[in-house]
Amino acid sequence: MDQKRLKGIIEAVLFALGEPVKLSALAAACGTEEFELQVVLAQMEADYEQEDRGIRLIRLENAYQLVTKAEYYDNLITIASRPEKPRLTEVLMETLSIVAYKQPVTKAEIEKIRGVSSDHAVNRLVEYNLIQEVGRLDAPGRPMLFGTTDEFLRRFGLESRSMLPEDGFEPTLEEDEVDI
Repeated sequence: MDQKRLKGIIEAVLFALGEPVKLSALAAACGTEEFELQVVLAQMEADYEQEDRGIRLIRLENAYQLVTKAEYYDNLITIASRPEKPRLTEVLMETLSIVAYKQPVTKAEIEKIRGVSSDHAVNRLVEYNLIQEVGRLDAPGRPMLFGTTDEFLRRFGLESRSMLPEDGFEPTLEEDEVDI
C-alpha cells in the first residue's frame, strides 16, 4: 500500500477514536502487517516532532494516539473554558505509587502498605482514570486487582511501565497537591 495513503488511514483512525489504539487493531484497520505499520508510525512520529505541527503521535506500550502538543495549550485555552484539573494529594500520590510499583495489587495490599483504609484514594484514582481493575485474585472473595492505565502513562510522560524510576516514584509536592 502507498505510504501516503497508509499515513492518511492511520491519522483518520487515531483522530476519530481519540484514544490509544493497539498496534494490532491499527494494522487490521489499515489492512497491513504490524511490522510495516511500525516503520510508518516511527516515521510519522518523527515527522510530527520535526514539523511545526499542533499535534504529535505518541506510543503508549503497544498502542498509539494523536495528542495536542503541550506548547499550544495557552492557545487552546483562549477559546475553550479551562477545565478543572484533578488534584493529586499526597494520599493519592502515595496510593498511585503503590499501584504503579506493585501492580497488579489488591486494595487490601495497598491498605497493608499504607496502614490505613484506602477506599477513597482508590476510588478517586479510578475516577481520574489513572488506575483500573485489571482482574481478580484467585483467592477467597476474589478481590479486585488494580493496575495503572494508559492515562497514567500519558499524564506522567512514560511510554511504558518499565520506564518507572527504579529508586521510587517521589514527585515534588507543592502545597501537598499535584495537578495532573
